[in-house]
Amino acid sequence: MKLHSLVRSKGLKDKLNRRGRGNASGRGNFSGRGCNGQKARSGHSMKPFFEGGQTSVVQRMPKHRGFKRYYKLVELYEVLNLATLEKDTRVTDIVSKPVLVELGYLHSTEDKVKILGNGELTKALSFEGIEQFSDSAKQKIQNAGGNIK
Repeated sequence: MKLHSLVRSKGLKDKLNRRGRGNASGRGNFSGRGCNGQKARSGHSMKPFFEGGQTSVVQRMPKHRGFKRYYKLVELYEVLNLATLEKDTRVTDIVSKPVLVELGYLHSTEDKVKILGNGELTKALSFEGIEQFSDSAKQKIQNAGGNIK
């Protein structure tokens, strides 16, 4: 047996520090409470945001006025450019929401999608079940020989 192989017994608990039992104990006199003051007294409890009498941060902030709508009336669309569809070699002839989810462009099939006409399109793609297209995107899709259903 060597010193580094010694292990404490199971269930062994440290002795509690007994405070305020004389200076020889190392925890006497002020008992770990510092040198007097409000927090050194028994039964002290200060408000969490108490700052010693100065006006607290909470009171210095302006009141929030008005009404907050917890659901948005504006529908949010995931935006996708034709240039990204042109670059991606995994894109097949038919572009639909399940395909876009599989490719990682959408989180779920419930997301609303808008196709924008940024970039050139040479592939003849067929778009199914997609809510909105910009005018330039429609024009480029039709020029490339694709269609929108």
